[in-house]
Amino acid sequence: MADEDILDDVHNFTGSALFERTFDEGMALVEETAKYLDGRGRQESKDLPRKGALLYAGESMRVTTRLMQAASWLLVQRAVHEGDMPASDATNERYRLGSKEICLGGGADGTELLPPTLQDLLSRSDNLYRRIARLDDVLFADGLKRAAAPAVHNQLNRLAKAFSGEDAA
Repeated sequence: MADEDILDDVHNFTGSALFERTFDEGMALVEETAKYLDGRGRQESKDLPRKGALLYAGESMRVTTRLMQAASWLLVQRAVHEGDMPASDATNERYRLGSKEICLGGGADGTELLPPTLQDLLSRSDNLYRRIARLDDVLFADGLKRAAAPAVHNQLNRLAKAFSGEDAA
């Protein structure tokens, strides 16, 4: 697959209903989470025992990190769709989904003690992040591997010819 094909895939995806639904869901979840953490969640955390409050702090940071990474990725894709950013720039590693070790890591022990709303936000943000990670892999990681495949295949063929005594040129 050529680089142009990868860029076409990005343009096709960013113009799709799937992207629009994911974008809308992601932005709504960011807003809902911010409202909760700045409002009712703040009070709920104060009502927790010390261990629960520490757990709340850590898990609220995890949900925030997931959502900021997801929102950043979605906004980059939106910028590509709207022509504000070349699709070739979106393939750069710095615009890919990040913080996977934090965002995909298992939750701490005891999350069942957290307020139900935070538990729900953790679950939904995890689901969103994992879906976007799959999209990122399909669009970019797998696409870049497919684009590199012909070059790798050609090199392997040259090596096979060289070791078989055939002309490697």
